[in-house]
Amino acid sequence: MKKYLGNKLMIGIFIMPVCAFIAVLILYPLFILVKNSFTTWDGLNPAVFTGIANYKRIFKDPLFYKSLKNGVIYAIIQTCYQIPLATLLAFAVKSVTNGEKKFFRIAYYIPAVLSVTVVCQLWVRIYDADYGLINKLFEILGLSYQQNWLGGKDTAIRAVAMVGTWQFTGYQFILLFSAANSVPSDYFEAALLDGCTKFKAHLRITLPLMQEAYRYCLIIAFTGGLNAFATMNIMTGGGPGTSTYTLTYLMYRSAFSVNNYGYGCTASVMLVLQSFIFSLIVNRVIAREQIIY
Repeated sequence: MKKYLGNKLMIGIFIMPVCAFIAVLILYPLFILVKNSFTTWDGLNPAVFTGIANYKRIFKDPLFYKSLKNGVIYAIIQTCYQIPLATLLAFAVKSVTNGEKKFFRIAYYIPAVLSVTVVCQLWVRIYDADYGLINKLFEILGLSYQQNWLGGKDTAIRAVAMVGTWQFTGYQFILLFSAANSVPSDYFEAALLDGCTKFKAHLRITLPLMQEAYRYCLIIAFTGGLNAFATMNIMTGGGPGTSTYTLTYLMYRSAFSVNNYGYGCTASVMLVLQSFIFSLIVNRVIAREQIIY
């Protein structure tokens, strides 16, 4: 093995398929995206190079800042609900018997494998202002907090974000449950024998040893929120007005509604930069030193 690891030619041969995969499926499309962001193109006629005109325009566009804000709101809601809830579910399921574990793993993961169209149509009915389950519950409880959840400019983006949160919490649960099970039980049992409570043992031992999993989950949850598109497209169509526009929806509208692919590519570049910067920050801050056990 040492002979092969010291052979640069063999190392190059082994990593060549991965490099080719990354180049063809990631780097080349990204290059085309950046290239088209410097053009004005309707998708049919030859593209016209316009330099940084699209970038000047997007930084002056109020809809860009509205979309940027909504994307961050969506991502924050999704992250702040998914990861804590998935953590509680993971620790709760970890403590039950093996037969019950199988049932709960399947039950919590079912929403993640459902079609997004089915999920959105389900929640459109739940959010219905007249006959929806949420407003009916408030009515039964005698509360006057009925809302037009998808029709209000202040509530629409939050309501849509909760749908994505509900659907993919099970995915985060599976990741964290697997990470919690991979932590050696000897550490936890030793802490209990020393008089530590279960809560403190999880807080001081299990959670720190799961930091690599949390880093991945945090990146997936936040960037997934930034890239969300299907939920607002199906449930609100970007409305009411532009209250549920995100960068993905701005990109879609620019490219396929007004046929300005160059501006749509510019919005895509901003989305890629936003996701890259967040991922870079998380990788710098969390799990800076890998714990080996």
